[in-house]
Amino acid sequence: MADSPRILEHLLKAPPASGRPINYPFLIPNLKGLEAALSVCEALSSSSTTTAKPVESPPTPPQTPPDSPSLDPGRGSVSPAPFPKPTELSIFLAATDSFSLRNTNCTVAESLDRLGPVVQLATSHHIPIRAYISVVLGCPYDGPNVSPITVAEISNKLLDMGCAEISLGDTTGMGTAPRTQALFRVLREAGVPVQRLAGHFHDTYGQALVNCAVALDAGVRVLDSSVAGLGGCPYAKGATGNVATEEIVYFLQSMGLESGVDLETTAEVGDWISRVLGRENGSRVGKALLARKRE
Repeated sequence: MADSPRILEHLLKAPPASGRPINYPFLIPNLKGLEAALSVCEALSSSSTTTAKPVESPPTPPQTPPDSPSLDPGRGSVSPAPFPKPTELSIFLAATDSFSLRNTNCTVAESLDRLGPVVQLATSHHIPIRAYISVVLGCPYDGPNVSPITVAEISNKLLDMGCAEISLGDTTGMGTAPRTQALFRVLREAGVPVQRLAGHFHDTYGQALVNCAVALDAGVRVLDSSVAGLGGCPYAKGATGNVATEEIVYFLQSMGLESGVDLETTAEVGDWISRVLGRENGSRVGKALLARKRE
């Protein structure tokens, strides 16, 4: 991780050719890492002689088979903004000490203490912060009965720190409709604004879409998902990925709700990336749509 600032500087100065602006997810391990990343961005912003020039490289994803998703061919390369700046910072913690100790080698309280200065620095640079709380509906070490009161207390502390949004993660997929309802009820009673919450439901036990429906009914309007249900968790054995984007979009369309996501294109992307990775497509909606299209 010591050379992360140098890698970031290279990406910003000489990004790969692309028909669209590129967003870089960048891993920052601690406060020192954030300070280094901001220093790179500020140095590039203040330099009047630095001009970002895209370098030639193969497009991603590659335009190989005809059934691969289109990348809008014909568009020219887009140069990055001359004044690079992080658009969002995500921080991660857990709802139980058992998971937190194994995931980040500290308790929940210690995690909050460590994240405080990180949040303070980010907010001083007007960078919005999204916090993720893992295992809110079930822990691989403590079982399914994670305290919703604890989740509410952590949520309020994160909001008081300055976080803009909190994603509630059912990392193990243990959540059920009654316990998800109870969680949102406790959060509401604790004064946590539902407008600041997002749902992040893994589908290990096939309950993710049901829990998404419960979250929507509670007033949540942001749901995390992954194309083809990709993902998992190294600290939760057997955990599958997040709820498939295709399932969410199909469900929302059935309710007359707009997501801004094209379902057919998403299904094509899910099929493509599953074949590239050599893994089964985890979206039943995506597979059904494409099977019907190919008839």
